[in-house]
Amino acid sequence: MQSHRRVLLLNASYEALNIVSAPKALALVWRRVAEVLENDPGETIRSLRYTFQVPSVIRLTHYVDVRSRQNRTTSRLRILVRDKYRCQYCGKKGTAFDLTLDHIMPKSKGGRTTAENLVAACMPCNNRKADRTPDEARMPLLANPAALYFGLRQAAFHHAAEERPEWKKYLFLEDAYLERTA
Repeated sequence: MQSHRRVLLLNASYEALNIVSAPKALALVWRRVAEVLENDPGETIRSLRYTFQVPSVIRLTHYVDVRSRQNRTTSRLRILVRDKYRCQYCGKKGTAFDLTLDHIMPKSKGGRTTAENLVAACMPCNNRKADRTPDEARMPLLANPAALYFGLRQAAFHHAAEERPEWKKYLFLEDAYLERTA
């Protein structure tokens, strides 16, 4: 087993709480603090007597009251998640590594670094637009940028789910935040 394998930890209410290591997840299941909802296909860990399937998603057996401390700061990850990893000028799907953030109203023209003034853009579109507004560059936006209604934690879960598609059905509570921005 790879000890760096990540496991999605859900509250008893199915709200995503954290991403934990596989050994931590197995310890929670072994102590009956959590139950396995999804196993990671092909991933096992062996002891002298037992073979365990490594979980992909686990759920706590008792509800943990976690006060939501929403982080409303603008962040690159939150903008990319809001824009669904798509360039807002050409629609090309990208990754966190090949997309940039573009100021719709350039900073040189008084534009601020706010969620409503930032969009995901591929390098070619960002370079083509340069220091102009979308109208000046004749590059209309595919969607109007919205305020960020979800926290950095929810954005991180969605980012991680890009590698772990089986997690997506458990992130339904966070999808409500994303739908408000559409």
